[in-house]
Amino acid sequence: MTAAKSGDAVTVHYKGTLDDGTQFDSSHGRDPLAFTLGSGQVIVGFDVAVTGMAVGEKKTVTFPPEEAYGPVQEEMIQEVARERIPPEIELEIGTKLQAGSPGQPPMVVTVIEVNDETVKLDANHELAGKALTFELELVSIG
Repeated sequence: MTAAKSGDAVTVHYKGTLDDGTQFDSSHGRDPLAFTLGSGQVIVGFDVAVTGMAVGEKKTVTFPPEEAYGPVQEEMIQEVARERIPPEIELEIGTKLQAGSPGQPPMVVTVIEVNDETVKLDANHELAGKALTFELELVSIG
């Protein structure tokens, strides 16, 4: 059997869960994920886990945050004055907003705290700081 190696175009079905069993993503019910091994298109742990798999092989792997979306970076959490956010925007914990500076691409931030004076915004990836478990099935190498 041929094993997947760096540079191979692969397709993979996957289901991703958190430590508490909550599913955060899955390819089931849609096309498998297609990417090139070793190209940086997926998180580091995913690349490493698929390398060496054969078509039809299944495995379950857990990645620490460092092999997934990294640790939470405190400098990516900012507190801003409530008045800096347009009043028509309803702010609740979990609300996603786009923020940016002139000449910079917009970034998605999540409201993590809100009061009458300030709003705390988190620009970390929503899965930063979390261990991720994936059920993987290599569908094709080509």
